[in-house]
Amino acid sequence: MEKEKVFQMSFGKIYPLLVNKAVKKGRTQAEVDQVISWMTGYSADEIAQCASEEVSYAGFFSRAPRMNPNRSLVTGVVCGVRVETIEDPMMRDIRCLDKLIDELAKGKAMEKICRV
Repeated sequence: MEKEKVFQMSFGKIYPLLVNKAVKKGRTQAEVDQVISWMTGYSADEIAQCASEEVSYAGFFSRAPRMNPNRSLVTGVVCGVRVETIEDPMMRDIRCLDKLIDELAKGKAMEKICRV
């Protein structure tokens, strides 16, 4: 039931929360967009468009132009759960993005965040 709630939430409501988390720690919206672009293949303009439309969070990921295969290299704990152990692919992608934004907010270098 809980994951269905997250899937149905509007990306337009979640995106400002992701940006705010990073900005509070001295990072920029452009850096958040870079992380999202790396993971999903969306351009900054496409991210802004999805945020302004009524796109669900699940819809945002399912419509992504090009999910980065290196997202599977993202490991660690977010919301008390190990990202790499999440079985549902959509939920794993959602938590993976959360983990990447956490890393950004903690000051990690973009090369390390984007697993370059």
